[in-house]
Amino acid sequence: MQIPKVNPYVALAIGVASVSFSAILVKLATAPSGVIAFYRLLFTVLLMLPVFLVKYRHELIFIGKKDWLYSIAAGVFLAFHFILWFESLNYTSVASSTVLVTLQPLFAFAGDYLFFKERFSMKAILSGIIAIAGSLVISWGDLRISGMALWGDILSLIACALVTGYLLFGQNVRKRVSSITYTFVVYVISTVTLFFYVIFKEEGLAPYPAADWIYFVLLAIFPTLLGHSLFNWSLKWLSTSTLSMGILLEPVGATVLAYFILDEPILWTQVLGGTIILGGLMMFLKDEKKSKVYKEAKVSVIKQ
Repeated sequence: MQIPKVNPYVALAIGVASVSFSAILVKLATAPSGVIAFYRLLFTVLLMLPVFLVKYRHELIFIGKKDWLYSIAAGVFLAFHFILWFESLNYTSVASSTVLVTLQPLFAFAGDYLFFKERFSMKAILSGIIAIAGSLVISWGDLRISGMALWGDILSLIACALVTGYLLFGQNVRKRVSSITYTFVVYVISTVTLFFYVIFKEEGLAPYPAADWIYFVLLAIFPTLLGHSLFNWSLKWLSTSTLSMGILLEPVGATVLAYFILDEPILWTQVLGGTIILGGLMMFLKDEKKSKVYKEAKVSVIKQ
């Protein structure tokens, strides 16, 4: 019986900072969306493989049938989340796409209530509404100058629903399976799913410019290994809703990075919306940290 060696909220902050680079790297790459997603996860799996084989491969025999089914579902959801989100960046700006794809609270609140019977205080619900309102302010300002953004926005929203499903399945499995093993299994499943998708779409796996290969590797290292893997680890102690609220910071970081790297302008609506998001996020995290979910998790048995 012990508490986490690293504060889950610190891990969440590092994860959010890492995933903020994702949209930038995808925008810079010239390969099709499915190919970018495939190589992102393939390189991630290859980087994780030595550690998994040496320390964790024996854990595979302890994964139950239910956890395998949930892991497969999570892997497929994650694969199509990446496909649709990367595709959305071809039609809309980084600000709009990242805002809409990080609106998981709209789905996570309902998912946690329906599947995990979680309850939320009025303060938590209010703070969630405030953060979502901030996201919509950013999106509204971006859409005013981009008449081509509607299809990209729809793709982003579908991708948002898919990543929420991925997180919900993960929250269940992580109660019984270690972080490294679960993450590796899900990434392998996602990689296989993406491979068949690319083959079905007849998108070439090569050749691509040297810069694209660099972006593929960077996507594997930063947003995936330091981003989504930390999110998976955090699910052991934080609810899906807390994680989703934290990820709302991604549009703020991505928008700033897009300004300096891609020369995308920062609108006053993005500044206002980002401020509202931060306010709502701080309210939610303060309330959630005091909740029964976090307190019970502190005394749970940790599977390293």
